[in-house]
Amino acid sequence: MARASVLGDSPTIEPDAEDRSAAQRLLQGVGEESQLALKLADGSELPLSEALVKALLALAGELSVGHVVRVLAAETTLTPAETAEVLGLSRPFVVRLLDEGAIPSEHLPGSRHRVVRLEDVLEFQARRERRREGRRKIADAVESADLPY
Repeated sequence: MARASVLGDSPTIEPDAEDRSAAQRLLQGVGEESQLALKLADGSELPLSEALVKALLALAGELSVGHVVRVLAAETTLTPAETAEVLGLSRPFVVRLLDEGAIPSEHLPGSRHRVVRLEDVLEFQARRERRREGRRKIADAVESADLPY
């Protein structure tokens, strides 16, 4: 049986202008001492735990600036194709990165198929972005120094 796509099954939120505005109002109205509660259909209120408030505020922060948000647990495992989709790279390039060990992966028991932890993918993405930023800073420093090329 084929495995369903983790990315396809995960909830994805694409904010419109109303969502952005509501998220901005939430962020402005919540202070350090605020306690949030969810109002249920029967009129009762359910106080939100600190972890839920933290998650809600992180979500609101991303939505308020118009970012599309996909909800996945850090322990989620991805196929090489899903990893490529998350990173915006081709699957063959991601397979090469997995072969080189740049992104850790595990073979499924008794199979040649691999899985990659989402947490490892996000760490790789952060390292890649730090390197890209470092190269940008070097290029800007060389350009501002008016050095002959």
